[in-house]
Amino acid sequence: MQTDYVQRFLFEELDIRGRLVCLTQAWQRMLQARAYPQSIVSLLGHTTALNVLLGANQKGAGRVSIQVQGSGPVKLLVSDCTAELRIRGMAHYEKGVASAAEKTLLGDGRLSVTLEDMASGRFYQSLVPLEGETLEQIFEHYLSQSEQLSSFLRLYADEGAICGLLLEKLPNADSRDPDGWDRVRHLAATLTLDETRDAQPYHLLTRVFPEELMRVFKLHAVEYHCPYDEAKVKDMLRGLGREEVEAILAEKGVVVIRNEICNHEYRFDARAIEEMFAGA
Repeated sequence: MQTDYVQRFLFEELDIRGRLVCLTQAWQRMLQARAYPQSIVSLLGHTTALNVLLGANQKGAGRVSIQVQGSGPVKLLVSDCTAELRIRGMAHYEKGVASAAEKTLLGDGRLSVTLEDMASGRFYQSLVPLEGETLEQIFEHYLSQSEQLSSFLRLYADEGAICGLLLEKLPNADSRDPDGWDRVRHLAATLTLDETRDAQPYHLLTRVFPEELMRVFKLHAVEYHCPYDEAKVKDMLRGLGREEVEAILAEKGVVVIRNEICNHEYRFDARAIEEMFAGA
């Protein structure tokens, strides 16, 4: 059974397209050993779900990164999705952050969405203010600005799973069925996180939209990918130069490199530093 996936689909008689993402194991791995409070789990989960929804539209072509920067207790939410739908993410927030309205947690700030085109190596970035009372509303505002299409977005998250459902109204939708957009939005709003657990995407979609004719496309697997890479860190330290690294060692007694997005820590004592540069 596929438990970490993104499914693209099309309502053939309505000219409405959609994407559904459901993650369990990949999401649980991202949260492992982080001890985020529930409010942070929810915000980071929503960010990650949208990231995969956007990444699925670039499958094989580009990497999508999302950053939410706020002035409130939640300072930063980061999610990254590669062209192969490999994800990672993290949150920065004030210690002791309490449960509160999402607008209060985020404050003022901006949403940044960056696309790296794998063919050209170019980066394309969109910046929008945090307009909306919830992160879901902020993301809907971004979609209306960037996609130039009417959209419907629902995002769900807890410690065990996340889910995102995105519908987009194509230009000919009203001529195909004037009531179709309102009808599928009403049905989509009935989706709950619990019914996505251990459910296969086609069965889930037909349960939510029982009377609509749908075409479903190839199912794509999503995985958490943030490997421990000591060799890469050593190359970075060598790039700093022996003098600078030994100065840090003399001051601190140990050189510590923290990879926040992957939640990895690399520690090098005097012997490790000596061996590193001896072999350079």
